Amino acid sequence: MADTMQFDLVSPERRLASGEVKSVQIPGMDGDMTAMPDHAPTITTLRPGLLTVEGTDGTSQYVVTGGFAEITAKSISILAERAHAREDMTQEKMDEIMEEAQHTYKKVKEAYQNEPGPVDDAAKLLSDMVAMGEEIGLSAKQPNL
Repeated sequence: MADTMQFDLVSPERRLASGEVKSVQIPGMDGDMTAMPDHAPTITTLRPGLLTVEGTDGTSQYVVTGGFAEITAKSISILAERAHAREDMTQEKMDEIMEEAQHTYKKVKEAYQNEPGPVDDAAKLLSDMVAMGEEIGLSAKQPNL
């Protein structure tokens, strides 16, 4: 078994991280998971949360708002909708993320008035954003659903 695997974190704006890692804790839509070398091939969607990377030179964290993770035995690629290094998160960025999530929820609620599935999914996304904000110590300005 290899001790490390290749890790890449990419958002639409830029590549945030790339290198050899020991493990990656992923906020998956169906639950949190940890990917390590020799992991079974997996593709999963991400929910808003903290991505924790244990590298050969220490641990780092990234705030992600969604996207996909592709895991193989030798690599993990995260394609994030939006991602920031945890230490770079500010209240201003958190407010922007929450405003975007609230706007999406309102649009979905208007478009699917009698269809609870999409509205419930948008409400869950919004509540995940609030939980993520609390986890990193930033105010998420609780929305009225």
